Amino acid sequence: MFSFLKPDPVKKLRKEYDVKLEQGMQAQRKGDIKSFAMLSAEAEKIWSEIETLEAKKAK
Repeated sequence: MFSFLKPDPVKKLRKEYDVKLEQGMQAQRKGDIKSFAMLSAEAEKIWSEIETLEAKKAK
């Protein structure tokens, strides 16, 4: 009934994903490939969580 009051976990995860990608891009520009790889891996993990939540929502 009041679903608009519930926070959307996908929206929060997308923000985290965008932040990780931005941080990774900045690390890559600075030449810190090790940090870039770690941040990219974290972003991929967040993306898989997003896909899982969206699949549950679609059912």
